[in-house]
Amino acid sequence: MTFTQIIVLVVLVAVVAGLIWGKVRSDVVALSGAAVLLATGAIRPVEVQGAFASPAIIALASLFVIAYAMELSGLLGLMIRKATDLCARLGAAGLWLVIGFAGAASALLNNTPIVVLAAPVVRDVANSMGLSPKRFLIPLSYVTIMGGSCTLIGTSTNLLVNDMARNAGQPAFGLFEITPVGLIIAACGGLYLFLFSGRLLQRGESTEAEAPLPARASEAAGDDPALFPIDRPFRPVQAFTALAVFAGVVFASAIGLAPIAACAFFGAVLLVLLRAISVDEAYRGLRPEILLLIAGMVVLGLSLEVTGLASVATTALLPLMKAVGPLFALALLYGATLFLTEILSNAAVAVLLTPVAVALAESLGVSPRPFLICIMMAASAAFATPFGYQTNVLVFQLGRYSYMDFVRIGVPLNLLTWIVGVIVIPLFFPF
Repeated sequence: MTFTQIIVLVVLVAVVAGLIWGKVRSDVVALSGAAVLLATGAIRPVEVQGAFASPAIIALASLFVIAYAMELSGLLGLMIRKATDLCARLGAAGLWLVIGFAGAASALLNNTPIVVLAAPVVRDVANSMGLSPKRFLIPLSYVTIMGGSCTLIGTSTNLLVNDMARNAGQPAFGLFEITPVGLIIAACGGLYLFLFSGRLLQRGESTEAEAPLPARASEAAGDDPALFPIDRPFRPVQAFTALAVFAGVVFASAIGLAPIAACAFFGAVLLVLLRAISVDEAYRGLRPEILLLIAGMVVLGLSLEVTGLASVATTALLPLMKAVGPLFALALLYGATLFLTEILSNAAVAVLLTPVAVALAESLGVSPRPFLICIMMAASAAFATPFGYQTNVLVFQLGRYSYMDFVRIGVPLNLLTWIVGVIVIPLFFPF
């Protein structure tokens, strides 16, 4: 290893330790690591500049503004309340329909506001029916997580993997290219939750003490629930405008009229010009702590690639991977990603492992595509702990769950999605 590679490795270990420790804000940890890499010359200023102005950052910032405009109009809250009113007559089946609707919506919208708005409604409707809300709140969080993995814009993880792959010379993903894989994994996971989550929770109901909620969870999540109160008054003109612009952005990017970053940026500016959202509101919707965390982690991910550290790591693993073949290598990568995303943010895991995935595939002489899909699916699959994903934090508090409730339901779901993912990914994205 070269001296520069050693610097990158030390910074990487320090950043990961800082994120796990959780005493310092995640964005500060990531930016500190980027600053050290820049100061030591491990990465050039032009590469840092490219990370902060990457298409993923532009697309995320613009989509945040568009989604916030829809939330401010009261549209999302109205849709959830109407769906709940319609389905409340069906008993528990109606609540599962609401959960399914939330999962479908999260394929195109950020899942945090969806859960913030839907969770209190699900709780109240369940209580009014004499049902335990605990049966439905964890599935609500998990289904929206899986729904977000079904499109390129459903979660920041997918946009980041796409951006890092493009930096490594790989072709960009289409908006719905990953949808078949995501839908199959989500369908299997949803069926498991429908059939077994209630039984597993009943089995675990005892005198378990509730685990304290880690303070770092909300910081790593970066989404402030105060941004998404459920009592937004419905404003039809603003709602129609925001919905029309969002639909236009999705359509334009889906047919390849322009890259998703360009389409989303145009849509966000257009909403300001049409006064569907004010400039001050647009700035509030940007969520800079998320964007800065991602930008800092992108710098760290780029350093793995430009210094050759990712290649060094894969070269060391190559004899084992060649012996077991690409399918087993895919399974190992999926499992490693699942494990890391429980202790780090999904953005951090996506940025750190994408260069490794590309280098691993190239070393094996196979297409990087299935390995990139693997990162997309696994990096968001934080099911085993209440602090692995922001929506888990929200329902943990609202449902008064114990820590072990998430372990009891989430670990089998992790294993199921791992198996299904490893089977399905090569079918749609051959090696």
